[in-house]
Amino acid sequence: MEARDLYDADFLESLTRLRIIATRVKGGGRHAEQRSRDLGSGFDFRDFRPYAPGDDLRAIDWNIYSRLGRVFVRLYEELEDLPLYVLPDVSRSAFLETPPRARAGLRAGLALSAISLNQHDSVGVFPFSDDLSVLVRPAAGKRRVLTLAERFAAIEPGGETDFGKSLSRFGALGLREGLVAVVSDFFDPRGIDAVTSALGALRHRLLLVQLTRKTDRDPDLTGDLRLVDCESGAAADVSISAATLERYRAAYDRFQDGLTKFARRRGAGLLQLDADEEVVPQLAAVFEGGRYVA
Repeated sequence: MEARDLYDADFLESLTRLRIIATRVKGGGRHAEQRSRDLGSGFDFRDFRPYAPGDDLRAIDWNIYSRLGRVFVRLYEELEDLPLYVLPDVSRSAFLETPPRARAGLRAGLALSAISLNQHDSVGVFPFSDDLSVLVRPAAGKRRVLTLAERFAAIEPGGETDFGKSLSRFGALGLREGLVAVVSDFFDPRGIDAVTSALGALRHRLLLVQLTRKTDRDPDLTGDLRLVDCESGAAADVSISAATLERYRAAYDRFQDGLTKFARRRGAGLLQLDADEEVVPQLAAVFEGGRYVA
């Protein structure tokens, strides 16, 4: 896939108005724009506590001392980075349609990466299919956007989809707690329960970007057909009738219901992104007031 298929100057400029905001990020990272759970010497006042030996004398509130005769120090919120880990689904099936679903997925992954880099957060990219690989190790820097776009464009199709193996490999990397953006259609031969089980094992915040097409639920098929699995190559002869389509839609609805209930239960973001429409306007829809709160 060519870099020009993923981005141009207008595409990158349209992302500068969007920000990912964390309600609280875990301490221990670099100073950036997110609110940390830790209290220290930041700028936003949060609380007082009694003075303890070794505290910075400049943090003492002398007004309280003059009124109460007791020594308290002011506590401020530290501003730190929220690591973003982008996991694009690059299984073989994502590259087969016209245009390939992978194009929308990689554009969405690049867009989220650019937003995070623009606000000084670190970004790592981990494509997956039947396994997970490290494309870009987590690092920050606004100037990395174009390099990152070239790395996205160089991604090659993988094998069959295996959420369990791929996300287990990601979890084993032991990365600092952050926001994991999984960009996929979430179709796995093992079913939606295997997908949500693998997602549920991650200790990070989750943003699920579901790549969809209108024909996913309502395929334009009829008559006697041979259907071939686009990943495994297995074939099945079927007769498509109204009753068959109804059973298929019921199965699809169970799949979608399972993913939606998991997102609600986990407190994860879930964005259904139409692969046939422009990516940025759809992403912007979840950035209320220009911000997505993770």
